[in-house]
Amino acid sequence: MHQLTLAEIARGLADKKFSSEELTKVLLARIAQLDPQLNSFISLTEDLALQQAKAADARRANGESGALLGAPIAHKDLFCTQGIRTSCGSKMLDNFKAPYDATVVAKLAAAGAVTLGKTNMDEFAMGSANESSYYGAVKNPWNLEHVPGGSSGGSAAAVAARLLPAATATDTGGSIRQPAAFTNLTGLKPTYGRVSRWGMIAYASSLDQGGPLARTAEDCAILLQGMAGFDPQDSTSIDEPVPDYCAGLNGSLQGLRIGVPKEYFSAGLDPRIADLVMASVEELKKLGAVVKEISLPNMQHAIPAYYVIAPAEASSNLSRFDGVRFGYRCEAPKNLEDLYKRSRGEGFGPEVQRRIMVGAYALSAGYYDAYYLKAQKIRRLVKNDFMAAFNEVDVILGPTTPNPAWKLGAKNSDPVAAYLEDVYTITANLAGLPGLSMPAGFVDGLPVGVQLLAPYFQEGRLLNVAHQYQLNTDWHTRTPTGF
Repeated sequence: MHQLTLAEIARGLADKKFSSEELTKVLLARIAQLDPQLNSFISLTEDLALQQAKAADARRANGESGALLGAPIAHKDLFCTQGIRTSCGSKMLDNFKAPYDATVVAKLAAAGAVTLGKTNMDEFAMGSANESSYYGAVKNPWNLEHVPGGSSGGSAAAVAARLLPAATATDTGGSIRQPAAFTNLTGLKPTYGRVSRWGMIAYASSLDQGGPLARTAEDCAILLQGMAGFDPQDSTSIDEPVPDYCAGLNGSLQGLRIGVPKEYFSAGLDPRIADLVMASVEELKKLGAVVKEISLPNMQHAIPAYYVIAPAEASSNLSRFDGVRFGYRCEAPKNLEDLYKRSRGEGFGPEVQRRIMVGAYALSAGYYDAYYLKAQKIRRLVKNDFMAAFNEVDVILGPTTPNPAWKLGAKNSDPVAAYLEDVYTITANLAGLPGLSMPAGFVDGLPVGVQLLAPYFQEGRLLNVAHQYQLNTDWHTRTPTGF
């Protein structure tokens, strides 16, 4: 049962081949057996899962149906879940139990999804390797000595190891797509505003977006269908109709215009990944797509701009965690200043402290114009590049990451080296565009992903291209040894 995709689970439940309760018990036992190797979960919710599974079975017995009714999933541990620890991978929130459900959690629960637990993540979603978590690093099931990517590494490792069929994740600069690439999954970052951010603990409010991580484009379509939609509680949510993503999966790619940016193939890209990207291009050509070279001239400025904007927003968002209002409080403070300093110094890990300091500096008097304002201008140039490109092409294709997953600890002493791994993913967040990573091969036994980008609210187009590609390739069906 653990090898079933979300779509196969939906069919199996509908055909009464097994019950949600039976499936949930199988997966909970599998997590207990295998997750100690991976460290992909922070909290398990066995009692809630079994209660939800029984309720889903009862709803099916009463004639209800639905692709997510009785389907087991997990949530990245920054989605608030009522009465359950929501830690954000941080000591600061180690004892925080949310008093309400995030909109995404509530929508999926209403659709009948079964929550198995909360997955490990980089602390406050800050990282590209899932090594900054207070609960320890997550390991990549394809090679336990390598990182699974971050910050949604727990969700990615759990799905890749077949501990569950799909999970929620978030993407601020590539945190869905990069772990998907590193673990042989399909991961989708929707258009900014497509999925509610209400109840999703913020890192950088103008960049964060929730989305699905699963093994196939079809499964991502099913999970996104349950997550997407306007939310009046979220001021950044956009009131745009949600199409039937599954209905659009089988459209022909005949005449689809794919753009391949020349800037993607620079000296920083592993040539073996470049070869796999071009192999995927050839595969899509066979399906009728037309490919042309395009240019994104301001891409080179994206990383510096992102690493000013995101830390600036983080320094503002994380100011609430001060030992008074939320989170960890130090022991026996001498005075209010000591309370603030020690609570934040002890509660936040080094990567979070580094980004708060960078952000506070960029926003400070005298530096705001030189750094933050300039970064926002670059952001507009990046967006304009994409708008010009989408006048010529329907989809942009390229590598998800410049290299395969690196070894645990390999970049700990050089944070900038880890930041550079986000070079292909952050532009979608700066522009607010939807992006998808899909499996495209292996380098040294480690998975490699290809990224697709589309105009605003064209998630369906991305899912359609990925689904057609997956019908004609088998990379996404490969399973890590031992899982």
